[in-house]
Amino acid sequence: MPKEIDVLVLGGAGVDTIVHVPELPLPYADSYMIDQGIRTRAGQTGDFVALGLTALGLRTHHLDFLGDDPEGDLVRALHDQHGIALTAVPQPLGTKRAVNLVGPDGRRLSLYDTSRAHPADRFPEDTLRLLAGASRHAHVSLTQPCADALPVLRETGVTLSTDLHDWDGENPYHASFAYAADIVFLSAAALTDPEATMRRIADRGRARIVVATAGAAGARLLADGELTHVPAAVPPAPVVDSNGAGDAFAAAFLYGRLGGEPPLRCAEFGAKAGAYACTIPATESAAATRDALH
Repeated sequence: MPKEIDVLVLGGAGVDTIVHVPELPLPYADSYMIDQGIRTRAGQTGDFVALGLTALGLRTHHLDFLGDDPEGDLVRALHDQHGIALTAVPQPLGTKRAVNLVGPDGRRLSLYDTSRAHPADRFPEDTLRLLAGASRHAHVSLTQPCADALPVLRETGVTLSTDLHDWDGENPYHASFAYAADIVFLSAAALTDPEATMRRIADRGRARIVVATAGAAGARLLADGELTHVPAAVPPAPVVDSNGAGDAFAAAFLYGRLGGEPPLRCAEFGAKAGAYACTIPATESAAATRDALH
């Protein structure tokens, strides 16, 4: 039977408050004047992956917990605006939120509010199985309760990807995602030996493809045991913010993969989409299109 959904995105829905600061790290001071304003907008990792996939023409469905609050309304409005299907499980503790400090060079520091979830939170299993069964692929965010969804997803037979972000290679919470996914994305920022970590993921888990991104230094691609360096793409405009670049990379890579492209071509798509994302101000929501990639 044909699948109704190209990619099911689990978790990572929320809002960010963006603060442009004069430098990072930010030296202590009693106060700072923020000339560019302090703005709250919808969009965390799952939202941005879903946005990137949709901009590339993939049928995308996002599943996560949302509160009945103004922040949840912002997330719902973002999905409505871009035509992204959303299944929102009620979260009495409220919608996830974070504060992003963005430096002049586009680097960011994120402060996550971890009070918007409960350890006992679980996706309704019937809903999870129904959506996974209708999907060609599922991309799983690190946010709780996605870890508990991994065994159910594997039972449905859907292929999985995940983004470990700045994993240090040791944290066991991230490891459960790393070893369950067929495609693993991560940042090399906190890794002393990225290649060793990538090969460990492939050796101990299911992944046939592991990608470690390194910003302007490009990315490492491990596919079927072969390691390749993927150069960074030239941004089409001045770099203003790196927020969402990794999510854009993952979305474009999955677009290529689901279209039958070889891993290197998928990584080149990811590099282009990531570079484009760095030219978009953090207060805006936009993603690379098919025309931009091709």
